Amino acid sequence: MMIFKKLDPAILLLAIFTVLLFWGCESNFKDVQKMDYSEFIPSGEADDFNLKYTDSGKIKSILLSPKMLDYANVDFPFTEFPKGIHVTMYDNKGKKTLIVADYGVTFKGTDIIDLQHNVKISNETGQLLETEQLYFDQKNEWFFTEKKFKFTDPKGVSFGQGIDFSKDFKIVNSQRINGQIDSQE
Repeated sequence: MMIFKKLDPAILLLAIFTVLLFWGCESNFKDVQKMDYSEFIPSGEADDFNLKYTDSGKIKSILLSPKMLDYANVDFPFTEFPKGIHVTMYDNKGKKTLIVADYGVTFKGTDIIDLQHNVKISNETGQLLETEQLYFDQKNEWFFTEKKFKFTDPKGVSFGQGIDFSKDFKIVNSQRINGQIDSQE
């Protein structure tokens, strides 16, 4: 108590006011930070998602996923499939192309689907492509990746990095490829 007797009351008041001011500003600063914070939550959510896309009465594709999250309320809207995705696409003759991935996301307004982790795409003729990431351009029905891939065909197996192809595998452009293919045709 001896210290307070020697201090000028004006200095003591100024010190108390300064401490209160800093304490009040800190509290307000945290409140202001919270005001600018927006929670990143989906505007829609579905379990056991099953979507059938039809055109002229014919089923063109079936998309299945255990979980779908729709982020339509953000600046760049997207739909996420965090627990995996399974797509069956049909051509005009009813032939199937199967696509499986552990994760998928589609960006609204771009017609691009990003498939990630253990991506496999196969068709009825026995062709199979495996990679860690694959993009699908829905508008042009075209797949592409710059990641490493393994392509299995009845004629052989090839490996490479970077590939793009049509959804029916009729046109395939691959980069940095190696492997063994039977050419007895």
